[in-house]
Amino acid sequence: MVHRKGGAPSRRPARRGLPPQPTMTGPRLALAAALLCSCTSPVADANSWWSLAMNPIQRPEMYIIGAQPVCSQLPGLSPGQRKLCQLYQEHMVFIGEGARSAIKECQYQFRQRRWNCSTVDNTSVFGRVMKIGSRETAFTYAVSAAGVVNAISRACREGELSSCGCSRTARPKDLPRDWLWGGCGDNVEYGYRFAKEFVDAKEREKNYVRGSEEQARMLMNLQNNEAGRRAVYKLADVACKCHGVSGSCSLKTCWLQLADFRKVGDLLKEKYDSAAAMRISRKGKLELVNNRFNMPTQEDLVYVDPSPDYCLRNETTGSLGTQGRLCNKTSEGMDGCELMCCGRGYDQFKSVQVERCHCKFHWCCYVKCKKCTEIVDQYVCK
Repeated sequence: MVHRKGGAPSRRPARRGLPPQPTMTGPRLALAAALLCSCTSPVADANSWWSLAMNPIQRPEMYIIGAQPVCSQLPGLSPGQRKLCQLYQEHMVFIGEGARSAIKECQYQFRQRRWNCSTVDNTSVFGRVMKIGSRETAFTYAVSAAGVVNAISRACREGELSSCGCSRTARPKDLPRDWLWGGCGDNVEYGYRFAKEFVDAKEREKNYVRGSEEQARMLMNLQNNEAGRRAVYKLADVACKCHGVSGSCSLKTCWLQLADFRKVGDLLKEKYDSAAAMRISRKGKLELVNNRFNMPTQEDLVYVDPSPDYCLRNETTGSLGTQGRLCNKTSEGMDGCELMCCGRGYDQFKSVQVERCHCKFHWCCYVKCKKCTEIVDQYVCK
């Protein structure tokens, strides 16, 4: 029996502070940081490490002697990220997994919006729309950074990476004295620090004119990357397992555990809805467009450009439009046909849906179901 400590009668442990901000411990990451500092040439925005999600990456034990190094074959990496790849090749599989989970979560959160986080078949992954510093871009950067923290932290716990292991988080001060602090927790500290080094590398290796639009976009990306990482760190909590005769739970062993990634997506979606509009100052810092609002914290999302029109397909902005999207005829929300179709109207068609039904349990031990068909009305935007 495993449960969150939140369900226990005792108090919730005090919030952990974030791990130290400087580079990760160990000589190899110190070298990695030095390598990143030497990279100053801009990288085309069309390429992104998100492309690691689209192609399977070989695990280190599968590398063939004499074959071309894996890091030189991976598309979308900046020079600094490629050098980190050379130092931490075994991490790349899990960076790809993190990117895949981020794309999946993004598409879930925006499934009922005009922009639904669609991917395109090139190394940009999301297409030209990411060149616009919009709210949607802010969310995408944040959830992607969060995906890397999540995947790396779990890989540490599962013993997949040689440079990290179980979490070394100190025992919460308010954990009941008779509860054991042990087990193997998710190493969120390592995941946070590695994700900061890798994901931010592309932004930090560029030099832009102070106060320029390019610098504004770089600072926006860094802010949203940090907000995504902090979301994972903030939601990680204490989980406990009961021990005792017949489940009496007379003793508990507890450890640090990542939250379900859906909770991270939900939190970042709330941050998206309250994202702050920013602009670059002459001093090269982001400032609020409207001073009536509070300055965003490091946990908040920011954007520097208004969102493009997602109603119609536009090759310039990268908008795919909503033509052909399913809509809900009876909804008054963003998934409703009136809003989703942008007033263009919709077409109706019938489709056959097959579902499992009349399921019965048979001793012992299986469930047998029948298949039921139903004709339903569906609506698509013109």
